[in-house]
Amino acid sequence: MRTVVKFLAAMLLFAAFAAAQAQSQPRVGREFIELTPARPVSTGQAIEVLEFFYYGCPICYEAQPHISRWLLKAGGDVQLHRVPAMSSEGWDSFARTYYALEALKEVQRLHWPVYDNHHFDGRRLNEEKNLLAWVGTNGIDAKRFSDIWHSGETEAKTKAAQKMLETYSVRSVPTFVVDGRYQTTARMAGGTRQMMEVVDFLVSRARRDRALKK
Repeated sequence: MRTVVKFLAAMLLFAAFAAAQAQSQPRVGREFIELTPARPVSTGQAIEVLEFFYYGCPICYEAQPHISRWLLKAGGDVQLHRVPAMSSEGWDSFARTYYALEALKEVQRLHWPVYDNHHFDGRRLNEEKNLLAWVGTNGIDAKRFSDIWHSGETEAKTKAAQKMLETYSVRSVPTFVVDGRYQTTARMAGGTRQMMEVVDFLVSRARRDRALKK
């Protein structure tokens, strides 16, 4: 009799644990949405993760340490592509800044400092004069940066970013799209830390989706 009681107790505990796990997992329509139809990806065999962001957004700034930690363990089969938001007048300044840094291969070094110096230090890096002074103090030739910032190539990239916002129906930042199929935001997830937990869950789901197609 005792053996039966212990077995039933163990089964109840297991059922409770399974239920708690199921409830804690992100759910479609709550922490993320499924894009229908799925959008094409540009990463081939790698899982594409798109980050739609805006340097002037305090929530995007708050997300940076969580994104950095997630990147360290994301896996070699994941590629993060950043897309600067172009949602209102004046936002193109920061979009141009991102693409100029990308052209100079300085994103890895200066992406987070743009946020930090704009928000924390109040440097107003959305204003070109302040921006050029800032890049100069960070070891970049201000004239070269300005030429890229104003170039036709950078203009074309900002227009392409605008089209991507429309393609993915992005309404707020930060927004993440995983493998063209799943979308989440800080608001949907309940915070910036939770957002990256949802992104990690969706990457695992994308891996499963791809494995099932093989």
